[in-house]
Amino acid sequence: MPTPSHPALFPGATAVITGAASGIGLAAARNFAGMGLNIVLADLPGERLDAAAGEVAAIARAPDAVLAVATDVAEFAQVENLRATAQARFGVPHLLMNNAGMGRNPGGVAKDLEGWKRLIDVNFWGVAHGVHAFVPGMVAAGGPRLVINTGSKQGITTPPGNAAYNVSKAALKALTEQLAHELRETEGCQLTAHLLIPGFTFTGISQGREKPAAAWTAAQVIDFMLERLAAGDFYILCPDNEVDRATDARRIRWAAGDVAENRPALSRWHPDWKARFEAFMAME
Repeated sequence: MPTPSHPALFPGATAVITGAASGIGLAAARNFAGMGLNIVLADLPGERLDAAAGEVAAIARAPDAVLAVATDVAEFAQVENLRATAQARFGVPHLLMNNAGMGRNPGGVAKDLEGWKRLIDVNFWGVAHGVHAFVPGMVAAGGPRLVINTGSKQGITTPPGNAAYNVSKAALKALTEQLAHELRETEGCQLTAHLLIPGFTFTGISQGREKPAAAWTAAQVIDFMLERLAAGDFYILCPDNEVDRATDARRIRWAAGDVAENRPALSRWHPDWKARFEAFMAME
């Protein structure tokens, strides 16, 4: 059985995980179930959620320690129902993992407005809904508790080609930073917020694909997350099999330098700055 890495993660504690039917969310549910936690899996209704609940129940300390709640996080009423249902069964959760998200929106900055709205509704408002529904009760309940929001490196370096996703994850980063600060400034509060920033992760959603050599598995992401939670990290910046922490750090510093040094937007991908970026990355 895995060893808990944080005082909020103990046998009998409760974890609520959105986007729990696959990928990182399901890996988290499996891991926490192995620790003896009660697990509430939230995802869109259907066979994937049912199958995930069965899989996690087979690991859990008891079948009734697992609860699946069909939830569209873009709808606040459904997230409120998730909170009420989870709390009626297990009490105030010790961990909220706002993990549900959508990936690529094929439209550009001024294309596919409906696609933009749906992606932002899930990736940003889905997390904001979770925070509004759960955090006040978690603060009031006292004791060590956790909120983990799943972000993205694309919300920090904002590479071209996936504008809506980048915007949603940049907004999520700012939201989580503000939440962490407010919780830290709340007297006596032991609830902490953390931003999970996965690297290249193979989630298995694309059926028939083999895991690329460069990718981590979702289970590796969760193992790393637990290690960094134990260390007290806010930014849980995951490497993968191709990109190490030092490379990520340099890319992030360069992105911040666009503003500080008044470079062109996204200068990393600007032809006039290509050589300078490569020289920066090569510096010792």
